[in-house]
Amino acid sequence: MDQIANMMNMVKNSNRVSRESVVVPFSKLKHSIAECLVKEGFLSSVSKKTKKGMPILELGLVYIEGEPKVIGVERVSKSSRRVYKGVKDIKSTRTGAGLTVLSTPKGILTDKQARKEMVGGEVLFKIW
Repeated sequence: MDQIANMMNMVKNSNRVSRESVVVPFSKLKHSIAECLVKEGFLSSVSKKTKKGMPILELGLVYIEGEPKVIGVERVSKSSRRVYKGVKDIKSTRTGAGLTVLSTPKGILTDKQARKEMVGGEVLFKIW
C-alpha cells in the first residue's frame, strides 16, 4: 500500500463527510507532510498521540463557510513510477489555488518554497 496516497485519500474523504479530524498511522514522513499542509492552510492542526500503544497522527480539517478546503488530491510519484522535477520545471498547481508537495534535499517543501530555495526533488502529490 502507498502510505502517502492512503493518508491523503483519508483526508479528502473525511473532508467530504464533514468530520472535524482524521486519524492516520504515524510516520516521520507523514508528520512532516502534515506540518507542511498546516503551514499552507489545508489542515488546521497536527498532533502525535498514542492509541493502544501505537503512535498515530490526528489531523484537524479545515472548512471555509461550511465547504471543505481539500477538494481533490492527485498522487504524482508512485512506487512504480518516480517523478522528479528540477527547480525550472516546477509549475504552480491550479493557477495558484492548489499546492504541489515535493520531497527535496532540504526536506518536504511546497512548490513555492522549492522555487524560493532553488531546489528540485521528487513530486509527491498535488492538492487543491
